Amino acid sequence: MARLAALFCLATIGYTLAFNGDSFELECPDECDCHYFRINWVTDCSESNLTEVPYDELSMSVYILDLNGNNITTLKPFPKDIKMRRLQIANNRLTKITKEALMGLEYLIDVDLSGNNISFIDPEALLDSRGLLNVELQDNPLSTVEGPFLVSGTLQYLDISYCKLTSINLQFFDNITSLTTVDLSNNPLTTLVSGVFDVLTSLDTLKLNDCKLTTVPDNVFSTLANLKNLELAGNQLDNTNWPELLGSLTRLEYLNLRKTGLTAVSEDTFSNCTNLVSLILADNELRDLDVAATLGSSVDHLELLDLSNCKIQGPISGDAFANATRLKSLYLSGNPLFAPDLEEALAPLPKLERLFMSKCGLRRLPDNFNVFDNLVELDISHNPLVNVFAKLLAPLEKLEYLNMGYSNLSYLAPDSFYNLTSLKRLVLSGNDLLSLEAGLFGNLTQLTTIELEFCGLKRPLNANSFFKNLTYMDLREIRLGGNPLVIPASGPVFPKSLSHVTILDLSNCNITKLNSDAFKNTNNITDLNLAGNKLSSKDDSLRFLERLEHLEKINLSSNNLTTIDPEVFVNNPKLHSLNLIGNPFICDCKIAEMWDWANMIKGDLDVLIGAKSAEKDIVVKGNKKKKNLYCRYNETQLRNMTITTNRTVPGRRPFIKPRELTYANRTWAKYVRESGCEPVVKILRPIALVGEMFDVNGRLPTGALVLTVVALCLGITTLVMTLRLFRRKNNTEVDTETNRKQR
Repeated sequence: MARLAALFCLATIGYTLAFNGDSFELECPDECDCHYFRINWVTDCSESNLTEVPYDELSMSVYILDLNGNNITTLKPFPKDIKMRRLQIANNRLTKITKEALMGLEYLIDVDLSGNNISFIDPEALLDSRGLLNVELQDNPLSTVEGPFLVSGTLQYLDISYCKLTSINLQFFDNITSLTTVDLSNNPLTTLVSGVFDVLTSLDTLKLNDCKLTTVPDNVFSTLANLKNLELAGNQLDNTNWPELLGSLTRLEYLNLRKTGLTAVSEDTFSNCTNLVSLILADNELRDLDVAATLGSSVDHLELLDLSNCKIQGPISGDAFANATRLKSLYLSGNPLFAPDLEEALAPLPKLERLFMSKCGLRRLPDNFNVFDNLVELDISHNPLVNVFAKLLAPLEKLEYLNMGYSNLSYLAPDSFYNLTSLKRLVLSGNDLLSLEAGLFGNLTQLTTIELEFCGLKRPLNANSFFKNLTYMDLREIRLGGNPLVIPASGPVFPKSLSHVTILDLSNCNITKLNSDAFKNTNNITDLNLAGNKLSSKDDSLRFLERLEHLEKINLSSNNLTTIDPEVFVNNPKLHSLNLIGNPFICDCKIAEMWDWANMIKGDLDVLIGAKSAEKDIVVKGNKKKKNLYCRYNETQLRNMTITTNRTVPGRRPFIKPRELTYANRTWAKYVRESGCEPVVKILRPIALVGEMFDVNGRLPTGALVLTVVALCLGITTLVMTLRLFRRKNNTEVDTETNRKQR
């Protein structure tokens, strides 16, 4: 082992000697934050008040360029050697995309141009991107397109929803025939032309939601033999010939006809859709729906049926689901239902696993739940049940999820859940449960999650609700958000029986302070949500963290924190996610210390939510508007700092161009660079890691010894690389565009 470590060390040092500094840090524009995401170089210039793309400052190796949320009005050609794979330029002020603008982007895979003012895009704009897969253009006022829309032999995903298109011409898709997913939702199309989709023989998913369609040609989908997912929700299609329209879609598996103006459905509507697995008919006025006739005998593969909010007036007949015995998920919420009718109608569904009957006006429940041997999820929320359900639920021994939220419950008898011994998630939120009876949750030994949000509780869960002297080993998640909790000034908040809880939500509970022993009995918490409270930076209000040595995630967003010291988290070595967004932080050097703590001690700036791009910000159809960490200069600071700030501080990337402070709000990333705060690293990460490898007797195991040697070699390597880099930078000229190209 030691010999292997020595060889590794020699190899590492050899690599160091060959290092010339080129790959240590790639180019990064002044107004941007650059970092590696996995092995890819990300240049994040989002929400930086840019009026143009910083072409001359971009690295040729940039993999993802994020320009979302700026004021860019035009695009010019990118450097010809750039290897960019994903271009994000959503929510800017672009008005057109010319062929020259995206010329030469041979490596481009994804492009996001959504949320601009684009009315014209050259059909050949993406012709050079021979590996193009995804294009997002949603929320742009596109002009009427005459002829082909785009030219791409590889494009698979196209989103042109919310683009104000009033028509789709017959040649629209002629040069993008590889498409598998098309989203045309929320365009005022009114009607579709016969043959418009004929060339899309590979199409798998088509979305036409909310397009104001009133008529659809019977043969418009006739060539889409491979279509599996079709969405037509939100249109007025009450006069449609459904048997003819759907007749050729023999492979269709998912059909969404939510809110399409249906008032009746004929018996042969789905007769050819023999592979249909999910059917959504929700939010239609199907008052006289004959469920049995509608389903017929052809949908024997149906596993999900959604009839929510269909205003079904007549009683559901006893044979309603006789031909759909494979049903696993049934949604009946929002229809006026009566327990006697349900008893007969649901009897043929022994395979049912999920039953949703929210907002049905039920005052009591069917008394034949013994039929549902496989039922694992039951939603009976928002019904005026009062307290008449306990004995009816008793047969559901396999039930794992029960939602009785917002059901006017003011009292729960101690034996309400006595027989539900398989229950894992219980939702009681929105009921006026001012107190909980002794032993109420006692028999729920497999419970993993309990939700008691907005129940008017003033006391957190106490030992009386559970069996005394019993630790609930599986209970890992408790949600108490939105309750006006009174937190004791001293001592633990929760009993020892809940010692295995790992996820705790106390958001929006009007908490101003938590004492240092608040989580003494629940010190296994890994995920703590304290968002929306009134915790401040005074009086050691975060001392409770000292008890939580297993803490991995904490949400302190939208509190009253004005400053925060990384020393607060010294007893939380496993912490990898800290949300501080929405606090009124003052711009001071504690911000820089927190930045260094995340970047150097924790070894990952992603620990600070909002510090840089997250994975959700760089995926197709991701979140366009990120929430960043901000601080604010007070008036005195701003008045005294209007001088040019261009200081070079060790460990910080200097600005190339002079800059002046003109506005008070700053992202943490910008403040750390311009502040001039000296880096404060009180614990070197490599030393901390080595220290964790020692056993309780102070000895270093053989494996740990090898890791130590490797760590030291890497440390030496990094030091030599850094020295060589600075020496190289000191001997080079000003970094001009010509010099970068020569390199």
